[in-house]
Amino acid sequence: MVEPLGMILGLPLAPLRGLIRLAELLEEQAEQELRGPAAVRRRLEELAEARASGEISQEEEAEAAERILREMIA
Repeated sequence: MVEPLGMILGLPLAPLRGLIRLAELLEEQAEQELRGPAAVRRRLEELAEARASGEISQEEEAEAAERILREMIA
């Protein structure tokens, strides 16, 4: 059972706890957007398009793809 005094003393920290939780949720969402399968697939497709259009060399494509995949598992 929560004591009334403990609850009253904890109330001033409630906004801070809420802000911390919001920051954690934003971080989780950002991680998902950067490292999620859809994001990785999109980045690899962009690399393939850049290679097909001649913007980057085959070596640059391979290095970038390796870096993207390494970031995904890190």
